[in-house]
Amino acid sequence: MQKAKFILSKKKTLDQYNKIKDIADNISYSLKTNPQLISILESETDTLFSLHMQNELHYVKDQSRIIFLAQAWTPNDIEHLLKKKITHFVVDNETDLNTIISFLKTTKHKIKLFLRMKLKENTLRTERYYVFGMPSETINKYIQQLANHPNIEELGIHFHRKTQNMSEWNYKYELQQLIEPETLTIITSVNIGGGLPSAYANTNMDVFTGIYQKIKELKEWLNKHNTKLIIEPGRFLAASPIKLKTTIIGIHENTIIVNASVYNTDMDALIVPVKLLIEGELPKQTGTPYIVKGLTPCSLDLFRYKVYLDNPNIGDTLTFLNAGAYNFTTDFCGLEKLETEVTE
Repeated sequence: MQKAKFILSKKKTLDQYNKIKDIADNISYSLKTNPQLISILESETDTLFSLHMQNELHYVKDQSRIIFLAQAWTPNDIEHLLKKKITHFVVDNETDLNTIISFLKTTKHKIKLFLRMKLKENTLRTERYYVFGMPSETINKYIQQLANHPNIEELGIHFHRKTQNMSEWNYKYELQQLIEPETLTIITSVNIGGGLPSAYANTNMDVFTGIYQKIKELKEWLNKHNTKLIIEPGRFLAASPIKLKTTIIGIHENTIIVNASVYNTDMDALIVPVKLLIEGELPKQTGTPYIVKGLTPCSLDLFRYKVYLDNPNIGDTLTFLNAGAYNFTTDFCGLEKLETEVTE
């Protein structure tokens, strides 16, 4: 029996990039979504890379293309990053901001600084998610104070809204209410973070066109104020170029068991949760409904709670689509990290 593995298409990766390269002035790929795409995007596109951890730095050869999102950093951390020729930074709280402002008094290095703004997300459940960022009043205050800082070449605003949040994309209206006119004359970039949605079994595809239109409207408004728009389409770029190939190892009643687990292939199914499409699945109620379960004893180890298939058998290949986003692994039950095979 062949081991389960991921299949990454280089062509599909670049196709996804080309679909969206014109809706923003710059694209920054969020590495935490899946580092496997870095070598393709770095060699074939001019995208930037958004990183959160120093132990991710080795994935990017040209580290001047990194936007580093700081959290609980020290002057030593800042000095280390600057030595790597990283000059784009995002800070999301006043403590970290004051750390870098103090550090800049001791150096001749020049940086590009984004301040992360807190946006309300009406669809989030109370106490499930931590909301990053500073209030808009704080953002406006600091940007105006730092406008002529000798070590800050550019100032910008960063914010983030969860990718699969499909209903809150009226950014132009929100920013018009939150950014003061004086601030708008100072900033050179706005990074909307949060990426773009990807298609899953439980995703409403009809909203995609409207989302793209809202982003284009935001870009046009910002460009009129000599401000560039940056997007971070991690999920959009990573999900669809990667398939997960598994083998059916058991069938009982209406349950299929495959030789993989959500714990080493699809943690998104537990966290977001999104459910992966299956290659060849049938329209609702035209085949036989099955539960597709991972191989661990955990009752949460479910790829799909109901999918319609045509006469699956033990030994058949079951391929999951759009499987590349947040497919990180755990060592639960001794699970192994799966191979990723790159194809043209």
